[in-house]
Amino acid sequence: MNKVIASSISKKFIMALAGLFLILFLPVHLIINLMLLGSDPEPFNKAAHFMATFPLVRIVEIILIAAILIHISWGLFLQIQNWLARPVGYVSGSKTQTSFFSKFMIWTGASILTFLIIHFFNFYFIKLGLVRGDPENFYSVAHQLFKVPAYHFIYLVCFALLGLHLFHAFTSAFQTIGLNHRIWTPVIKIFAWIYAIALPLGFAFISITLWQFR
Repeated sequence: MNKVIASSISKKFIMALAGLFLILFLPVHLIINLMLLGSDPEPFNKAAHFMATFPLVRIVEIILIAAILIHISWGLFLQIQNWLARPVGYVSGSKTQTSFFSKFMIWTGASILTFLIIHFFNFYFIKLGLVRGDPENFYSVAHQLFKVPAYHFIYLVCFALLGLHLFHAFTSAFQTIGLNHRIWTPVIKIFAWIYAIALPLGFAFISITLWQFR
C-alpha cells in the first residue's frame, strides 16, 4: 500500500510539473496567434516558420509534446485509480468550490484532448507533411478554418472548458509541489482566476474576430 501511495504522489508531482510547463507555453501561443488579426500574413508566417525550424524551439517542442502526453496519461491513470478506490460516490456532505472543479477535471481534460487532436491534425500534421496544406502559409490555413462555423464553435467551447481546467490545475499544481502557504495560496488563487479567464478570452477574441470581421 505504501508503494502505491508513493507511486501516486510521485505521478501527481511530475504531472503537476508538466502542467505548469504547459501553462507557461499557452501565453506564448496566444501572443503568436494575435498576429492573425493583422492584415499582413508575413509576421505570423515568419513566426510560424521560426517556431518550426529554430533548433532550440524544436527541442522545446519535443519537451512540450512529452509534457502533454505525461499530463494526459497520468491524469487518466490517477482518475481511474480514484474511481476504483471509491466506486460509490458520496451520499451526503457539503461540496466545496474546489471539489466542483476537481470533479469535472477529467471531463474538461477530455474536451481539451479532443481539441488538441483536431488542432494537431489541422496544423502540426501539415508541418510534418502528414496532411495536405502549405506549411509556409499557416496564416491562410487559420483564416480558412475560423470561417468554418463548426470549428469556430468547437474552438470557443473548448477554450471555455480550458478556463475551468486551468483554474483548478493552476492551484492544485502549486499545492502538489509543496507551495501551500496561508499568505501565498490566496494570491495564487487570485492569479489563477485572472489567468483562467484572460487566456481563454484572448483566444476567443481571435476566433470571433476572424469569424466575423476577416
